[in-house]
Amino acid sequence: MNAVADLIPHSGSMVLLERIIDYDDQSLIAEVVVRGDGLLGGDEKSVPAWVGIEYMAQAIAAFAGVTAKQANEPIRLGFLLGTRRYGSNIAAFKAGSILTIRVKKIMQDDNLGVFDCRIDGDGVEITAKLNVYQPSLNNTRVNYE
Repeated sequence: MNAVADLIPHSGSMVLLERIIDYDDQSLIAEVVVRGDGLLGGDEKSVPAWVGIEYMAQAIAAFAGVTAKQANEPIRLGFLLGTRRYGSNIAAFKAGSILTIRVKKIMQDDNLGVFDCRIDGDGVEITAKLNVYQPSLNNTRVNYE
């Protein structure tokens, strides 16, 4: 399986997913080891649970990346439009904990998508629906003139 950094438009320390566990044409399962580096808030002991939205968004980006690779297309930039029904049974993730991120496509057209997302771990249950946007290949050019 491809490395996560080969599937998403992130680099360096912004690649938060540890690995892809499984995927199919409708869903993807990834793993995160919660880092206590303070990059997205928190400290060496914990990370705020709202960072789970970024974990979910990166899993969706990995799903799009796998899909692009299978179609022999480039990895494209995408945007998180919004989150609905974010429910968490915790306030923070414990640094070092291992989380499983599941994303399942509910609806997707050429540019917009809605995904049902879930994060599970030891004592962790988080769910949300994420709305995402990915510009078309012909709409991704930027003219700086």
